[in-house]
Amino acid sequence: MTDLLTALNRHALPGQIAGTIERPARESRTTPWPKWVHPDLLTALASSGATEAWIHQARAAECVHEGRHVVLASGTGSGKSFAAWVPILSDLLSFSTERVSLASLRHRPTALYLSPTKALAADQMAALDALISMTGSHIGVATADGDSDLPERSYARDNADIVLTNPDFAHHVMLSGQARWARLWRGLRLIVVDEFHNYKGLFGAHVGHVVRRILRLAAHYGAHPSVIFLSATSGDPAGAASRFLGESFGPVEAVTEDGSPRAGSTIVLWRPARIEKNDDDGFAPPPARFDGRVDDDQWLTTPIDAAWPAQPASVPEHVEPADAPMEDDAPRRAANSEAGDLTAFLVEQGARLLTFVRSRPGTERVAEIAQERLELSASHLAGTVAAYRGGYLPEERRELEAKLRTGDVRALATTSALELGIDISGLDAVVVTGWPGTHASFSQQIGRAGRAGRPGLAVFIGRDNPLDQYLLDHPEVIADTPSEANVFDPANPGVLIPQICAAAAELPLQASDAAVFGLEGTELFGELANEGLLRSRPAGWFWNTTLGVGAHETVSLRGEGSTVSIVDTADGTVLGTVDSSRADTTVFPGAIYLHQGVPFEVEELGEEVALVHQHRDEELRTFAREETSVEILDTDESVQLATGVWARGSVVVSSRVVGYDIRRARDGMYLGMVPLVMPVRQLRTRATWWTMSAAAIKESGVPTADLPGALHGAEHASIGILPLFATCDRWDLGGLSTAAHLDTGSATVIVHDAIEGGSGCSERGFEAGVDWINATLETIATCPCVSGCPRCVQSPKCGNNNSPLSKRGAQDLLTVLVRSMREARSQGLLGPGTSQS
Repeated sequence: MTDLLTALNRHALPGQIAGTIERPARESRTTPWPKWVHPDLLTALASSGATEAWIHQARAAECVHEGRHVVLASGTGSGKSFAAWVPILSDLLSFSTERVSLASLRHRPTALYLSPTKALAADQMAALDALISMTGSHIGVATADGDSDLPERSYARDNADIVLTNPDFAHHVMLSGQARWARLWRGLRLIVVDEFHNYKGLFGAHVGHVVRRILRLAAHYGAHPSVIFLSATSGDPAGAASRFLGESFGPVEAVTEDGSPRAGSTIVLWRPARIEKNDDDGFAPPPARFDGRVDDDQWLTTPIDAAWPAQPASVPEHVEPADAPMEDDAPRRAANSEAGDLTAFLVEQGARLLTFVRSRPGTERVAEIAQERLELSASHLAGTVAAYRGGYLPEERRELEAKLRTGDVRALATTSALELGIDISGLDAVVVTGWPGTHASFSQQIGRAGRAGRPGLAVFIGRDNPLDQYLLDHPEVIADTPSEANVFDPANPGVLIPQICAAAAELPLQASDAAVFGLEGTELFGELANEGLLRSRPAGWFWNTTLGVGAHETVSLRGEGSTVSIVDTADGTVLGTVDSSRADTTVFPGAIYLHQGVPFEVEELGEEVALVHQHRDEELRTFAREETSVEILDTDESVQLATGVWARGSVVVSSRVVGYDIRRARDGMYLGMVPLVMPVRQLRTRATWWTMSAAAIKESGVPTADLPGALHGAEHASIGILPLFATCDRWDLGGLSTAAHLDTGSATVIVHDAIEGGSGCSERGFEAGVDWINATLETIATCPCVSGCPRCVQSPKCGNNNSPLSKRGAQDLLTVLVRSMREARSQGLLGPGTSQS
């Protein structure tokens, strides 16, 4: 790693390295495996190098053995899965050798493993098979998911002791046909919820109810399994796990003391290279290694006058205005271009690495840039970089994973799909392109490097957005901030109601089941019966089968509903899939869709299929334009400020794709806009908003003509900063700003969750209050541009093409707002747990 770090320092241009963070090494702390572990398993563990247990493994395994629920939160590569497998394998090995009389006859123990991805389940199966083979015993292990063929599913259902699956298959197949899986439920001793920190938002709320339904069903068959949650280091793991299971299944114990060793590592904070100003065409590329390209999903839209620093203006109390032009004042190359360059450079240095990218198109672009550089500078390494993302066919993903392990592929540009615990050891480095949304995700991603006990190198490339720039300027936030708690709401009506209906289809609901769903009584069951969804009978509440649809079909665990297949009309090949909820903005008619660097043009978008053909012009890229309106339905809490109202509640968001922009890939040049007629989509969700009275606007000094741009800039910057205070990223949020909102009658900024029913993220912003808005103001005030740039008030997802915007106006409005919020907090009107309704 030292050689890589030295090479990276030499490679950097002046000002590119914003700082470094050293993560110290940690010694291991071990303890003997518990005495109840079967001797054959102890021998197998010793053969695999685990002669003793790390302290967190032993403690969590003890909880499972004693029948308690436990959440194990420890770092990447800390052997969390052993804590789950050791107790159940010991039970199975002991059961096989016991003499069981008729009087003491019991069912053979079984276990159910749930992972958020199919790849992780397949990876765990390989590791389990290897461990079981060392015991010399036969224990049946099987994966059952959407990729499994009929014989595999039949074996899992009828014979497997341990079934590895994902929440989607568990809900749509195992629970919907629960009687066929009775053998599994009767013996169910353990449920493993892997990568628990990944269960957040709508998905987390749904999966929480899926696990509760499994526990309810197991109890019906006479089993009372333990649940073990395996999580990356996170905030309040016990609280999150308890909220996940609810109160009716007992307490959850937390194990957070990590006894695994950790090699030291270095995190380099990296700014993309400047695009220097020259006398001929405004900006010149940085020396030697600039390829002139920018991101596919985030264009460099900084105007020329943004190259010069702003004059001092009103700033928050603790921020000093710059006395002189800041050194970092020129527009910079897009982060994805920088990531492609760094990926190729590290491959040239002999490294094996993952480069995490924030979007699916971005992975394709980063891999393409890296390949182009290698073809020019190290042709023998051409073909050793590839893209990896969701939407690829399963066999493509498995092949790429295998090639990375063998070294045939030296680097993968990937979405968060490879953030999870797939065993890919021996990686030298990780490049993280843009903040991944949470500290937990960031720790997981950088933890992929140095997993074989060697020091690792991580490079965090800051994108041109408010949050990333804030983090580059405040490395202590990365170094010292603990991981966030999972944010999900099991009581979300959009989650709760279909989950209750699914449970009623599995087993008739009883009064005692109300507690399973966090209800105090059966009133909701009665309401659903009155609405015709359930039928009330003396034996309980049943799903109304006369509706013509299965209850399980009404549940969309990931909030995306169905998927759209992307088909090449030339030969009928299925290139991949896209969630229906994102089809309008990604595979609209005329869109350019990238697959492993090859552009395809969308001919037609239907309900289930998008037809495409290969596009000859590799220079063009397309970007959807949307129109959005937000209606406030209900106000749950509001605080009256001197400037207006600070509030949260329910909203409905209406959006429609109205066309798409065409840009040139080489330099991002805008080539025109094509109008489209697409359907209106509506989303009922949660939001936080604030209003500005006429008096407050007058106090700020913002001219009437600049007010829309000032509100728009404040909206963009606040959305960009909110992920510091909530478990989300910018793409989990939406917003709207207007000088006169129909529902408030005032100038208004609304920040809302981008999923049906809400995720809790915008409400975290309401609770953070002045801290959130002050961080937003600080980001704008300290940005060196004049009229606004992606580092402060511009947004990569703006449906209005970042127009109008007023950076100075946003700063002045927020200065007045922060002052009034501080006054309200000092009076006890605003702050944690306080509100004025």
